[in-house]
Amino acid sequence: MKNVIKNIVLDAAGLAFKKGLLTSSVIPDMEIEAPRHENHGDFSTNFAMVSASVQKMAPRKIAEALLSSIEDPERIIERAEIAGPGFINFFLAPKAWYPFIKIIHQQDEEFGKSDIGQGKKVQVEFVSANPTGPLHIGHGRGAAVGDAVGNILAFSGFDVQKEYYINDSGRQIRTLGRSVWLRICQLIGRESEFPEDCYQGDYIRDIAKELNQLMGSEYLALTCKSQDKQTDVGQLNKTDLEPTVKMGEYLLGKPEAEAVDICAKYAADKILQGIKDDLVDFGVEFDRWFSEQSLYDSGRVQDAITEFQSKGVIYEKDGALWFKTESFGDEKDRVVVRNNGLTTYFASDIAYHTEKFNRGFDRVIDVWGADHHGYINRINASIEASGRKREQFNVILVQLVNLLRGGQPVAMSTRSGEFVTLKEIVDEVGKDAARFIFLSRSYDSGLDFDLEVAKQQTSENPVYYVQYVHARIAGIVTKAFEQGILSDPADISTVSNSLQTLQLLVEPEELKLIKILASFPEVVEKSAFVLHPHIIFTYLMSLASAFHGYYNRHKVINEHQELTLARLCLVSSVKKVIYNALKLLGVSAPERM
Repeated sequence: MKNVIKNIVLDAAGLAFKKGLLTSSVIPDMEIEAPRHENHGDFSTNFAMVSASVQKMAPRKIAEALLSSIEDPERIIERAEIAGPGFINFFLAPKAWYPFIKIIHQQDEEFGKSDIGQGKKVQVEFVSANPTGPLHIGHGRGAAVGDAVGNILAFSGFDVQKEYYINDSGRQIRTLGRSVWLRICQLIGRESEFPEDCYQGDYIRDIAKELNQLMGSEYLALTCKSQDKQTDVGQLNKTDLEPTVKMGEYLLGKPEAEAVDICAKYAADKILQGIKDDLVDFGVEFDRWFSEQSLYDSGRVQDAITEFQSKGVIYEKDGALWFKTESFGDEKDRVVVRNNGLTTYFASDIAYHTEKFNRGFDRVIDVWGADHHGYINRINASIEASGRKREQFNVILVQLVNLLRGGQPVAMSTRSGEFVTLKEIVDEVGKDAARFIFLSRSYDSGLDFDLEVAKQQTSENPVYYVQYVHARIAGIVTKAFEQGILSDPADISTVSNSLQTLQLLVEPEELKLIKILASFPEVVEKSAFVLHPHIIFTYLMSLASAFHGYYNRHKVINEHQELTLARLCLVSSVKKVIYNALKLLGVSAPERM
């Protein structure tokens, strides 16, 4: 509807110029927005004010010229008025809104979909937690945000690929292997100190116990399941590993570096599989899992460094290689290869982001924790140095989650390995509640997640508040079918074609509902444009609130057959839009609760 009003304004401006009421045919960018207050109309435009400098006229005079030139053959504008310094407020006739019910029923699960993306390829990379421990609640928020952003962009016509970057190379993997190896040493009675920089969680002990007890044949069988480790399996088969020897005993007879390497590979695979399982349970599935180690194995890290050296943006100093990130807006230059020959994380990140664009993506979106804010400029530098535009790369920074139980903070300590995992959250409150609450606030704000609230079956729990609307409407339709009002629930779509029947929807609460429903496509487009899925959450809460207000005042099934049919069409439209919106957020829409 916003576009309809915009076209009416543009046509009126063109006609006013032809009539000599306006001095210029130039039309600056204008806004068509829904006013905050309902008594200011359905839509408002600042056309007159943004045109003042072009027209060389007072805004109110421009507004008067525009209003006198409006042509509205369908008579969807009930009245229009000038407000304040020159705003034009439009009040639409009820008949302007009824066709949206028909459109919703016709388009069904496609309602709200658009082609604004024009098929452009977009990659959304998110979570990407190191395979050194299970996912925690912070990862959960990032997963919910990244997945929803991908869904919304795909619904808006972009060709989206969701990707997880596996940090399976470098110091943190070596530390993981060392942590497991030291725990195995403790299990078999070898005195060993466990340093603070090792991973402290109980999950390390569990992995160590499991690996220690595995027979050689069992270890090989498990390793063979990892598609990325075929080379390692082939090497292991040629060693002195006996099928009937326990791995703990086998590792004791190996040099420590080799034992640590085997522990690292086993633990990383084990943890990564747990991450994959937890994400599936959370409703998140990736199109691709990308290994950091593959960048080194394929030589792409060295290729990227060589390419940037040839461009003069990587230089040598004090035996190390430095990237001229300061020249691209960073606070200082950054090391990519240390003077001991080891690469930094920045080196593999340069190669990875270069590889992303080489795959043909028009736009790359990374979802990071807020603590990575300082990393944005150096990646921007690598993007620009590779010949791409900075606008092709976006970073979503997700703020921390404060976990509460009944309003009281839940104690967590990363250093001691005491933290609440995503799996524990999902097991306690469910996937839907977790995802919905994670998306209840803008990701650039902190979030309080109360476990007790998430489990309530009351209006205090936002996911219950919205899902209950969907279930209640499903119950209403079933009741109408059981009472013979409908011979088949699908009859509602047929009734929605009758504008005469829909015109019985004259109550203010009914018109308010239709207006909210009609705005859904614009809400989705806005969410896709600014990459903020919480906009969909806010919309759903408004729609649910409007429905509850309507349902508490008016009977859907009543003594008037035609009015009952009209109201069934209306509430069924609400049900369809709630389903579509929840699906974008990765939340289910139950028929019963």
